[in-house]
Amino acid sequence: MKNYRQAKIKAIVEAQSIETQEELAAILREQKIDVTQATVSRDIKELHLVKVPYGRGKYRYAFPKDLQRAHSEVKMKKIFQDVVTHIESSGNLIVIKTHPGAGGTVAFALDNAHWPELIGTVAGDDTILVIVKQGVSAQDVAEHMRNMITSE
Repeated sequence: MKNYRQAKIKAIVEAQSIETQEELAAILREQKIDVTQATVSRDIKELHLVKVPYGRGKYRYAFPKDLQRAHSEVKMKKIFQDVVTHIESSGNLIVIKTHPGAGGTVAFALDNAHWPELIGTVAGDDTILVIVKQGVSAQDVAEHMRNMITSE
């Protein structure tokens, strides 16, 4: 049961932004896995989950390999603040407008950030098409991108 539960935790953390142990426990219970907060706490410790920043002052659970993503996001935030002018979403697509000539730079940053929510990007001179995985809210991902522009 423990291996199954920890595999579920891994899948949940990779697919969603989980901010608290209580949130993780609730999702496990929704999936018919009976857990206590103490069990979830032990699993988090055994899986070596860490908290990484995302959004405006928020933190989520991630695997240590995702620390690289957090560091690359700092660089990406700077790029977004410097060159992104508009972000819009529809369905599972996001369109990002940039200053002329910056489309490739933004697409490269997104592709190398390895966001699990994204399938990939297609870049033009000043426009990027971002494809979001099915089941993930493109609107939420676009909002996260907008927050990178506006947060300090």
